[in-house]
Amino acid sequence: MDLLAPLAERRVLDLGCGDGALIARLADVGAIVVGIDADPAMVAAARARAPMASLAAADALHLPFLDSTFDVVVANTVLCLVGNRRAALAEAVRVLRPGGVLAIGELGRWSLWAMVRKVRGWLGSPLWRASSFVDPRSLTAELVRAGLTVRRIRGAIFYPPWGLMARWTARFDRLAGRITTFGAAYLVAIANK
Repeated sequence: MDLLAPLAERRVLDLGCGDGALIARLADVGAIVVGIDADPAMVAAARARAPMASLAAADALHLPFLDSTFDVVVANTVLCLVGNRRAALAEAVRVLRPGGVLAIGELGRWSLWAMVRKVRGWLGSPLWRASSFVDPRSLTAELVRAGLTVRRIRGAIFYPPWGLMARWTARFDRLAGRITTFGAAYLVAIANK
């Protein structure tokens, strides 16, 4: 959120809005929010959480919006789950106005969290079997290929996904995010069209 400020009165599209947690926060700071998700149950959950938002069940590969409609497009841990990342990213760029901001939150390739999810995929989880993970270099290259200018990539969630150890090491997370992106479970890229 701090990388996107100010958001008041800006038209924001949340791709893969899920249960609406991010949409509710965006609306709270005055953004004009639109959310889409491929799962109608998620759209219903988002509608209950953020009734002020405009929501629809839609596919990230075929967005039901005109070109240059949004000031900001947010894709929070959604491209890692889309089969055709390039096409989904092209659609996000298409609906973004010139000078607009694309914010992508993705699962970091070189983290314990990614390792756990990869193992789940190997053990049969269809969600994680089909997922993809990125590192700062591959994410930057992907955004540049899409015609965007990358402003910043930041990492978060350096702590391990295990109870007591996570609680103990989470206190160092902000410091680690200022120093490196290596080992971050979550990467945020901010780019302009």
